[in-house]
Amino acid sequence: MSSQRVPIASQRIDAPLTSSATFLVVTATSKPDSITTIRSVLAGLDGLAKNVSIRDLNAHFTCTVGIGSDIWDRLTGLPRPAELHPFKEIKGEKHTAVSTPGDLLFHIRSERRDICFEFERQLMDQLGDSVSLVDETVGFRYFDVRDLLGFVDGTANPVGRAVPSSVLVAEEDSSAQGGSYIVIQKYTHDLASWKSLPIEQQEKVIGRTKLDNVELDDAESGQRSHKTLSTIEDENGNEHDILRDNMPFGSPGSGQFGTYFIGYTRRLWVIEKMLERMFVGYPPGLHDRILDFSTPLTGTTFFAPSASLLASLDSD
Repeated sequence: MSSQRVPIASQRIDAPLTSSATFLVVTATSKPDSITTIRSVLAGLDGLAKNVSIRDLNAHFTCTVGIGSDIWDRLTGLPRPAELHPFKEIKGEKHTAVSTPGDLLFHIRSERRDICFEFERQLMDQLGDSVSLVDETVGFRYFDVRDLLGFVDGTANPVGRAVPSSVLVAEEDSSAQGGSYIVIQKYTHDLASWKSLPIEQQEKVIGRTKLDNVELDDAESGQRSHKTLSTIEDENGNEHDILRDNMPFGSPGSGQFGTYFIGYTRRLWVIEKMLERMFVGYPPGLHDRILDFSTPLTGTTFFAPSASLLASLDSD
């Protein structure tokens, strides 16, 4: 029997959770050679990664690259992934998921902060004035994979064989096979207000117990928990997972506490539906109560093409 598997090498989207990460978002400048430079750097990214990761093979270094909708055509000259479009602002009665610019995302991960730093330094040296910085956020793993609200984050992630089918585009879009849609949002938390809530109320907002991460029963009607609103099913009742690699970030000295949300998905509409349910509410008007304590500062959509496609960008 002949195999239907396509020989496409995906980026390391499913890399293990690490203790450190850098989320780097940039836009292309108007310099005449900016696109040529960016294309060359992306095509040679594997070599740059090897140059840095060889210093400590146990550091589990990876870098995933996402390309934004506004630059896709100019940068790749290839067919657009079927669902790729700019992040859509979602305005609820009380809270708004903002849309912010970004042509390229570099999701840099390692067990060592210095490895992330060195890769970013060499990367930005190569990109030079072809790009302009939009946002740079350094994340860290917090105790037993908790966010700064004190709850375990990422419990619903797919595992094992379920990962590729949840995050990698397949035969439904042949030109984008082996790639993945990415949505990022940078949230800051009002920890003082959050801590004023009794733990039992916090647990109802999240949908899990705080100490041991036990899932609570879904509400029959009315206000839904964050866990319930983030569970997406299609019209046939099939649940669709996404892969999160969220990271806490912050500075106690300046009073900044946050979570950098990053979700990888095979189907962009799944994350868009999740955000609609959070910000508009399900039913409408009953928004996710976590938003009363967490404010999104950014919102951008990218597509992470296959590693094979990245390596071919400079083939001309």
